[in-house]
Amino acid sequence: MLTTGRSRTVALGVIALAVLAAAGATWAFHKDGGPSRVTEAAAAHASHSSLPGTSARPASPAPRPAVPRDPLGAAARSFLSTRSGTVLAAVYDAQSGMTWTLGQGKPQAEASIVKVDILETLLARRSSEGMRLSARDRSLARAMIEDSDNDAATALWDEVGGARGISSFNASVGLADTTPSRCVACQGFAWPGWGLSTTTATDQIALLRELLRPNSQLTDAQREYALSLMEHVTRAQRWGVTSGVPRQTTVALKNGWLPLTSADDDWQINSIGWVSGQGRGYLMAVLSTGNPTEQYGIDTIDKLAGIVWRQLR
Repeated sequence: MLTTGRSRTVALGVIALAVLAAAGATWAFHKDGGPSRVTEAAAAHASHSSLPGTSARPASPAPRPAVPRDPLGAAARSFLSTRSGTVLAAVYDAQSGMTWTLGQGKPQAEASIVKVDILETLLARRSSEGMRLSARDRSLARAMIEDSDNDAATALWDEVGGARGISSFNASVGLADTTPSRCVACQGFAWPGWGLSTTTATDQIALLRELLRPNSQLTDAQREYALSLMEHVTRAQRWGVTSGVPRQTTVALKNGWLPLTSADDDWQINSIGWVSGQGRGYLMAVLSTGNPTEQYGIDTIDKLAGIVWRQLR
């Protein structure tokens, strides 16, 4: 079960203090085990504001190792070696600032996780215009994220300028390997073409990080609004990054599922989100293609998400 409280806000505040107290450098670990030095301003982690009128519960994260173990390490690799298809995964630990990746391959189809990109583009556009979301904007955004409504997504895709508008926003936040689809009604494809936009797990982590830290694109209230929608996805869609986490944990997520062939024998199954609770605070993005059935792909991501939760302790 997902919680709906604002524990995320306090957790990020505690994380910010830990980051500020540490040296101004972190390490990024990849599948081959080779670390590469990564520096970033500690101030980028220093605040996370709630909507007016919300309250946060005190958080007391459990002590964590100075260098957390790789949540996509041996256990994850061993599990994925038993599964068919291609999996790309990335995890960003907000407390240590470390990112791990697993899997190799070209960018994969986004399916419905592109709806987070559409939402962020809409919010950034309204912010640049000095405007609030209209009642229509809010109604469509809620249907698009909480229910994964395709008609709502198409309406907002058009509202933000389609592929050109999405590309412009993505460039502004540093998404280097995400390519919006050039068609919505694509020849020979029965589903909305925006689902054929392609991305990588690391780009999805970058997109999600825009919702966690102050930035020039989105206001604090907009970031909180987007995460709130992602916390309230319909119960039937609460799989993926939610798997294996305790009931008291806050999870903000968006999943995607798309048959890539008319025979339904090649499924794209994706899950992205923010997980916060019991001393953990991390982003996770998983893309998987070549799944023989929808449920097969869901099972793969569910198991991988549970491994990540257990490893990050």
